[in-house]
Order: sequence, then structure tokens, then C-alpha cells
Amino acid sequence: MAEESFQERTEQATPRRRQKAREEGKVARSLELNSAVILCLGAVTLYLMGPALVKQLQQFMIFVFNEAPKMKADYDTLVSLLSSRILTFLLLLGPMLMVLALVAYGINVLQVGFIISGKPIEPKFDVLNVANGIKRIFSIRSLVELIRDSVKLIVIGFVGYKVIVSQVDTYYLLADNSVSVFAGAMGTLALKTTLQIGVVMLLLALFDYGFQRFDYEKSIRMSKQEILDEYKDTEGSPQIKARIRQIQREMSRKRMMQNIPKANVVITNPTHLAVALKYNPDEMSAPMVVAKGERLIAERIKEIARENDIPIVENRPLARALFNMCEIGSYVPANLYRAVAEVLAYVYRLKGAKV
Repeated sequence: MAEESFQERTEQATPRRRQKAREEGKVARSLELNSAVILCLGAVTLYLMGPALVKQLQQFMIFVFNEAPKMKADYDTLVSLLSSRILTFLLLLGPMLMVLALVAYGINVLQVGFIISGKPIEPKFDVLNVANGIKRIFSIRSLVELIRDSVKLIVIGFVGYKVIVSQVDTYYLLADNSVSVFAGAMGTLALKTTLQIGVVMLLLALFDYGFQRFDYEKSIRMSKQEILDEYKDTEGSPQIKARIRQIQREMSRKRMMQNIPKANVVITNPTHLAVALKYNPDEMSAPMVVAKGERLIAERIKEIARENDIPIVENRPLARALFNMCEIGSYVPANLYRAVAEVLAYVYRLKGAKV
């Protein structure tokens, strides 16, 4: 048992192992992919809906500045003002937020499928183990995550820097424009920067998803002993199954031997094979194979045939053909009718001569 526990996990996980891992909440999933897709889609959505949102904000500010002298400075007035405008913003942002939520859910489903499991939120006391914590800190997974986060920070910073630097010349021209033009330019720059950073994050997220798949497949690998134990649990012990098959063969052989006295003839080749045939013209459309065997079983068939005065006919080609083409309890195929009919005719003549 000690040797079994130290076996290397070199085998691919079985379907049962994969299903068990899913039930425990262990799946290959990249949170970076979710964040990147939502960021890109959110930036595109804001770019498309930005003018409508800005227009609503302008109308709100105009309304406030125009009506401010007439408003009562009390709580009810403030709540009424904010609730009406907040409702308008929610009506504008509601579809966008709903789409983002559906996309976030869809990304999860595409990665791992539909799964509900409470195992990941169950308390795990092994996380308090200091030795396990140290192993996790210095593991390959932690190293990859450190490299991934460092690269992401550097790349995102570089992309943001390049986008901002590319627009430096336009900043000086904005000083002579109105506030609305300045705000629009800043908003466009922010969206452009966000979108480009989102694309970079998406590329990094695809790499992260590939690593998560690799790490997941590695974590659920099995040793040869684990596969054997699982096979025993699901299919039963190979020794027990072999014993069951042996008992089934013995019972089938016993039933076959009991049917030999009902046969009309036994055809042999003559030492290795024996096939017992039964034919009743009133009840059967064709001769039926009631027993067959080779070597020791063939000898036993011939012995029972002699004990019951059943004719034994030597016909090597016919015996071989019947043995290969027919199962016990099946009818003789049509292409052997003629040869079998000749044997049965010979048997009937033989019995008539004896009578």
C-alpha cells in the first residue's frame, strides 16, 4: 500500500474522475477572461451609448441650474429630483448592465458548462496547514500567476502610456475650446484607452485560460493504481468477473449437454470438432444446432451420442462450416441446406435399415 500511495499520476483522468471533480467545483476557469470580455464589451457599450448618457446629464444639469432658485431646500424636493433623474439613468443603463451580466454568465458557461456546487464554499481546514501554504506559495502555479500579473501590469501600463502620449498634441488645442468639447475629448480618450487595454487583457486572458486548462488536467491525473481501483469499484473485480463468466459457461455447457440426446445426428471432422443437429419437419423450418464443441468437449458430445444411439457422421468440411457459422440454438444457414440434407437423408436411411 505504501508503494501505491507514491505512484506518479501519469494517466489521463477517467470520465468518472472528471465528473467527481466537477461535483466538487474543480473546473478549468479563468477569471481573467471574464474581466477582459466585460471590460471590452463595457467600453464598446459606453462608446455607443455615451452620447445619450451625456445628453441626459446635460439636461439634468440645465434643469437643476434653471430651477434651483425656485426649488425648496428640503429633503422631499431633493429626493424627488434625484429619483426622477436616477430612474432615467437606470432606464438607459439597465439594458447595458443586463447584457454585461448575461455575457459574464455566458463566458462562465462556455468555460465550464452549467454546474451548481456548494463544495467550493465549504470550510477547508487544510488551508490552515502551514506546510501546505508554503507549498502553494512556491508552486509552479503561483510562479505562473506572479509572472502573469507582472506582465499584465507592465503591458497595461505601457499601452495606457502610449495611448496618452499619442494624444499629447491635442491637449494644447483643447484649452481654447468649450467645456463640452474638452469633456468629450477626455471621454473619447478614456474609452479608447480602456478598449485598447481591454484587448491586451483579452489576449493575456486567453493565455491564462490555456494555463488553467493545463493545470486542471494535471491536477486530476490518476495513477495506474487509482484507475485499477476505480475499475474495481465500477465494474467489479476482474477475478470475480472471470469467475462469473466461468460459471456462466459451465451452466451453458451443462444445458447444451442435456440437449444432445434430442439430436438426430452428430457431425464430426472426426477428432477435433463435433456438431449436434436436430430436425423435426413438423415443427422446424430448418435443422438446428443444439450442441457444438472442440477437442475435449467434442469427445464428450460424441460419448453422449453413443450412449443415446445417435448416429455420428464424419464430414470434415461440413463440420468445420457448421462450427464456424452457427451458434448453439441457431438454424443452419441456407447455403448449407444441401449438405445437411444429404447427411440427414443418410441418417434416415440408416435408421430404416436398422428397423
